Amino acid sequence: MYGSHNGRFGMRGAGVAVLGAALLLAGCSSSGDGDKDGDAGKNPAAIGQQPKGTDPYWVNPDGNAARQVARYTEDGDAKNAALVRRIARQPVGEWIGPDNPEAEAKGFTEAAAKAGREALLVLYNIPHRDCGQFSKGGAADGDAYRSWLDGVAKGIGDRGATVVLEPDAVLHLVDGCTPRKFHEERYDLLKGAVERLKQQPGTRVYVDAGNAGWHTPDALFQPLRQAGIDAADGFAVNVSNFQTTEVSEDFGKRLSAKVGGKPFVVDTSRNGNGPYTGGAPEQSWCNPPGRALGATPTTSTGDELVDAYLWIKRPGESDGDCRGGPKAGDWWPEYALGLARGTG
Repeated sequence: MYGSHNGRFGMRGAGVAVLGAALLLAGCSSSGDGDKDGDAGKNPAAIGQQPKGTDPYWVNPDGNAARQVARYTEDGDAKNAALVRRIARQPVGEWIGPDNPEAEAKGFTEAAAKAGREALLVLYNIPHRDCGQFSKGGAADGDAYRSWLDGVAKGIGDRGATVVLEPDAVLHLVDGCTPRKFHEERYDLLKGAVERLKQQPGTRVYVDAGNAGWHTPDALFQPLRQAGIDAADGFAVNVSNFQTTEVSEDFGKRLSAKVGGKPFVVDTSRNGNGPYTGGAPEQSWCNPPGRALGATPTTSTGDELVDAYLWIKRPGESDGDCRGGPKAGDWWPEYALGLARGTG
């Protein structure tokens, strides 16, 4: 990856998950409120939706965590099934892959709409992504990115979706990780992405703005303006990181004051025990031990500037092949169990 700041997902094909979700949706999650965990007599592994009033985002009943619950249940391991269910029963970000953006975005948003919910999507395909580190890749060039982004927008259509736009993309311009020769194009791509996505009537867009441990609001507000924050609904903080909710909110409010009072969302997926302070600082972001799930996703934050607490990073998926983990984005059941226990 890129030092001591953030771990990210490797890109993963979601076509199978989308297909499975569409098939399971009617049987497992319907459009009713409340998790169906109580239906143990019928299907002890079933995963339902959270109450719409506090959490309008779609729970994928066929995500990695849900599949792990099913495996543990089939094996008679009720203890571990219950632990991983803490992850499986919450909505998490669906990271759109590089190959079939329109089909994936359509599959997720249609499944969410059928359940009476809204999809939470993450777009992470900017050219020269992650500076060649654990999550390197992205679109081949600017034209390829625009085409991919257009596919995402068409797939969303007029259905409800919240989009977190390009984790790290602005920050890597600020910290110099992305070579200067690519800066102008990246700003243009990000601004264009906000504008294109906002053509969809039910889409909200939050531009990634890093985390409280990585640069200051003073260093970020002008780059965010160049990246199109004025046309976006807000920004996202702490994506895939471990800064506490309190620290993240303070950071977000200071940044908001510099970008016209824009609201923000906080990734609370793994910040229950705060950031890791042991070991080499340059590895503190990558599968750190002793971490825990944070506040569950909700739009009822009690603060008008904080639009939502979200699980943008999918708990239980690896940051990269460090500390014994699989490659970035792969499901790692042992780490998932640690997060659910509060031991990372």
